[in-house]
Amino acid sequence: MLFQACLNGGRSKAEAPGVPVTHQELAADAAAVRQVGAAELHVHPRNGAGAESLDPADVAACLGAIRAAVPGMPVGVGTGAWIAPGGRPRLDLIRRWTGTNLPDYASVNLNEVDAPETMEILLSLGIGIEAGIWTAQDAARLADLPFKHQCLRILLEMTSDDPAEATREYHAARAILSDADIMTPILLHGEGGSVWPMVALARADGHATRIGFEDTLTLPDGGPATSNAEIVAAALRFLEPGAPLPTRI
Repeated sequence: MLFQACLNGGRSKAEAPGVPVTHQELAADAAAVRQVGAAELHVHPRNGAGAESLDPADVAACLGAIRAAVPGMPVGVGTGAWIAPGGRPRLDLIRRWTGTNLPDYASVNLNEVDAPETMEILLSLGIGIEAGIWTAQDAARLADLPFKHQCLRILLEMTSDDPAEATREYHAARAILSDADIMTPILLHGEGGSVWPMVALARADGHATRIGFEDTLTLPDGGPATSNAEIVAAALRFLEPGAPLPTRI
């Protein structure tokens, strides 16, 4: 079962002191989560001021530091429309990604107006696409795209804080993907209150999953997490077949 660690997202150290922000901190966390069992990474590179960045120099420096720390470990980045300069202007930065430190894959949110253009750019650069689907509507949009079968994986991102609602949205999105004959591998994860239930559902349905500070600041028992490695280790303990699930799920 593929397990990905999402190390930082848009989080800050004000939310949790252990959130990695600098390239060096991300590299150190990459090594730590690999040691406890994570197979892949998802990160949000930052600039010198600590803000999320798609600038080619920031992306290359971040990936270079991580790959030096964890050679051979696949690593991807986010492309969210909120990242400066925002909207379509940020696509000019993505087009300029070059060299040896391209990400292995990048997530694209299907709820963003320029998602098809973002996906086309990534395909032209030879970068794998994680098609980020938050809702059944997003799944329907992917089903209408001409390159719907060219994605590396489907990233089912259940954003509801309510586990029951997240589960309903998951099944609705999966039904649409199935009807469209999209058999691309799925990585299922949640946010906030649905994080741990979605990890459990991924185990039950045989999907890849992810976890880390981007998605949660707490452990299965509700206590605060001190590091990405602690979160990943907690998840991997109950992803083994037959392992008991956390009591809060």
